[in-house]
Order: sequence, then C-alpha cells, then structure tokens
Amino acid sequence: MNKARIVFFTLAVCLLTAACAWASSDGSEAPNWKNLVLRTINFALFVGIIWYAAGKKIANTFTGRKLSIENQLADLEERKDSSQKRLADVERSIANLESEKAQILADYRAQGESLKASIVAAAEEQAARIKAQALVTAEQEAKMAMNALRVEMADKIIEAAQDLLAKKLTAKAQDKLVDDALGKVVLN
Repeated sequence: MNKARIVFFTLAVCLLTAACAWASSDGSEAPNWKNLVLRTINFALFVGIIWYAAGKKIANTFTGRKLSIENQLADLEERKDSSQKRLADVERSIANLESEKAQILADYRAQGESLKASIVAAAEEQAARIKAQALVTAEQEAKMAMNALRVEMADKIIEAAQDLLAKKLTAKAQDKLVDDALGKVVLN
C-alpha cells in the first residue's frame, strides 16, 4: 500500500508538471495526450524499476539518514543540557567568588593577627630576658664596684693606720709588734 501511494504521488507530480508546461504555452498547439500518457507511463515504469531495484536501499538511506539526524539532535540536546549545567555551575562559582574572596581575606587577616600576636609575644619574652640579664649584669657591676670601693677603702684605712702608727709608734714598739706577729705565724 505504501508503494502504491508513492507511485500515485509520482504520477500526480508528472501530470501537474505537464499541465503547467501546457498552460504556459501560447495555446496554438493542441495537447498531444497520447504522447503525454506514453511519456508518463514511461516515466512511471522507469521510477518503478528504479524503486524495485534500489527502493529498499533508497528507503534505508533516507531512514538511516533520518535516524542519524534524530541521534544527532538527541546528542545535541544532551550536550545542550550538559552545557547548561556547566554554565549554571560556573555562574554559581562566580556568584560565590565574592564570598570566597571575603573568606580568604578573613582567613589571611586572622593568620596575620595570629602571626602578629606571636611576634609581639616573642618580642616581649625576649625583652623580659634582656631586662633580667641587665638586672643580673647591673647587680654584678654593683657588687664589683662595692668590692672595688671596699678594697680602696681598706687600702686607705691601712695607709692611714700606717701613717698614724708611724707617728705614734717608736722603733722599739715596732720591733716588739714584728716579733709578736712572727711568733703567731710560727706557732700556727
């Protein structure tokens, strides 16, 4: 039945083409209906033979092409959906870009504050150590100064005592003191 429709359609197209050609003529010649019918039958036989010999291949070609186009359209639709999803993801990431930027800046500020606090703590600790060391050094310097003053005062006292003894002490008393000192040293 499908083949009959195709044959009928082909004949109708041929007749319409012939009618258009006859209508466009100047009308001086009468149409040769016998010639037209023979040519139409010839054309129909030619189309029928071609259809019989290669009809399935032609139909398969067109069917295959139709399936190919449908597959391509489905593939394109799938790719379009995939692209729209990727676009939505990119748009979401762009929308989140400001919040991500703010979060990164906040993180870096927090790290900076933490680093600053650790540097300040280390500096204060080092300053405390330097102060403690300076106090120890100052105490040692003070002790050394006190010892130097004591030594100097002892020297001055000894010198003053020697001067005083030299004025008050006679040679006889001096010999007696030396003998007593040597006696104490020898006995010990």
